[in-house]
Amino acid sequence: MLELTMASVSEADTGATAGMLMADEQSTPGAVLRVGRDRAVCRLSPPDDWLFVSRVHLEFRCAADRTWSLTWLQGSHPEPSSDVRFVTGGVSHSLAYGGTVPLPVGGSGEVVIQDRSGPRSVNVGFFHEMYAS
Repeated sequence: MLELTMASVSEADTGATAGMLMADEQSTPGAVLRVGRDRAVCRLSPPDDWLFVSRVHLEFRCAADRTWSLTWLQGSHPEPSSDVRFVTGGVSHSLAYGGTVPLPVGGSGEVVIQDRSGPRSVNVGFFHEMYAS
C-alpha cells in the first residue's frame, strides 16, 4: 500500500498543519495516485490558484512487481514554474522535469513542490508499506 499526506504551505502559515489531505492506494499493478490542481483526476490537490502546480503534476504508479515510482509529469510549458525535490533517508535529490524515480519499498519520505516565484510549497509525504509475498 502507498499512503500519501499533503500539506500546502505558504510563508503566512509555515509550520501549520491545517488543510492536510490524505490518500492511499493498494499496491495493485497499474494503480495510480496523482497530485495536481485537476480534481477530476488527482486525489490530492492544492489550492486552485497555486499555478506553480500543474493540473496533473506528480504521478505515483504501481508497477507489475508491486513497487511504486514517482514521475514529475511534463506539462504544456517547456520550463516549469516550480522545482521538485525527492527526500528519503534524510537525503534530498532534485527530480528532473519529466523524470521518474523509484520509491523505496517499506520506506518513507517526502516530495516537495517549491514555487520558484515565492515562498510557497506543496509537501507530499509518502509511506510505501511492505507487502506480503
